[in-house]
Amino acid sequence: MSTPGTRAPRRPVAWLRENRDSASVLWGGFALVHVLLSLLALFAPGLPMGDVSIVYKQWMQTAVDGGAIAGIDTGWVYPILAWAPIAASWLFGAAGYDLMWLLLVAVVDAAAFALLLRGGNPVRLAAARWWLLFLVLLGPIAVGRIDAFTVPPAIAGMLWAGTRPAASALLLTIATWIKVWPAAILAAAVLVLRGRLKTVLVPVATSVVIVLAVVLVGGGDQVFSFVGDQTTRGLQIEAVVSTPWMWAASLGPDGGSSYVWYAADINTFEMHGPGTEIAAAVMTPLLALTMLGVALLGLRALRAGAAPTRLFPLLALTFVVVFIDTNKVLSPQYIVWLAPPVIAALVVTRDGWFATPAKLTLVIAALTQLVYPYLYLFLLWEHWWMVLVLTARNVVLLVLLGWLVRELWRAGRVQADGLDASASARIGASPVTAS
Repeated sequence: MSTPGTRAPRRPVAWLRENRDSASVLWGGFALVHVLLSLLALFAPGLPMGDVSIVYKQWMQTAVDGGAIAGIDTGWVYPILAWAPIAASWLFGAAGYDLMWLLLVAVVDAAAFALLLRGGNPVRLAAARWWLLFLVLLGPIAVGRIDAFTVPPAIAGMLWAGTRPAASALLLTIATWIKVWPAAILAAAVLVLRGRLKTVLVPVATSVVIVLAVVLVGGGDQVFSFVGDQTTRGLQIEAVVSTPWMWAASLGPDGGSSYVWYAADINTFEMHGPGTEIAAAVMTPLLALTMLGVALLGLRALRAGAAPTRLFPLLALTFVVVFIDTNKVLSPQYIVWLAPPVIAALVVTRDGWFATPAKLTLVIAALTQLVYPYLYLFLLWEHWWMVLVLTARNVVLLVLLGWLVRELWRAGRVQADGLDASASARIGASPVTAS
């Protein structure tokens, strides 16, 4: 019991709530989250660092030993700049590879986190807190794949898109040459933001330099091999389109016609069953057509008067979710792609407009961590309850896409026809400057 004239000690939760915007609390949270994720990546069941400790390390070991270099001498599943983090993690050799990888992820994440915290804008601080929660809910996969190195430049690229288009385009181009998905953000920027010339010329010039460099070292035949490697793949078991076949495998009789099999050449598990080859062939053109439809919705909204700075993250996230939902490949690390557009949207809105997709994204992250890595074996064994968890995750992904498409439609309709003042205010209000 406190004596008269003294203040009773505050509970830790209350203290954190009161000081949640302080730099020390935020950076402490950042450090705690990355230590936790690193420990899980190294020691949790399910081998969450498997790609890093086995696949990436072996690629690097082969290159160091004078063997074939993926992407130069042989085809590769990744664009050529994926070699940057893979090679940088070799600083202390094979023995320290995993630790160096995790340290580099923390460093690049810290750069993006510092950008969010700069200036102390409460909206940006809230976005930074959301990112930390997202990382915790997604789990070790957030740091244990090459995709981790694309998120920080994508965040910075989106925050700078309206004020520094050349720097933004450069960062997004570099990220795209690590893993293709940030091209969706570039496409959204070209469609709806000012400075289109820079947003087009910088990626083109940067890509020409990268391609010429690869050609000069003898990799001209392989520089775009990652495109073919992706388009020729089958249905990955976690893809949205694979859900019916997963249920058929789970509930059907033993030895049924639908089953999971391991594609050793690309280190992934695919779905086989009646119609899977047709579905795999259809998904790539379906993805392209859906992307085109989303682009037309974005242009319609822009012409109707939607604020470009608010429309940009909405369109970017829609592109990204379409790329996930209509893809025949859906690895758990793809969920990290959702973070940059959500963060950018939270930064440029004060009215709670983006609260729904932000919450849906957190649910998707949590369900993904349930699927991978801890209980992934049960999914491979086609246990119905794990198929149910996966189905729930995929349904929420579809719900998220539905919300985004609805908002894009409203952005064009209400601005043009004046039918819904509240929706108009949500899409067309003055943006918060993201410096």
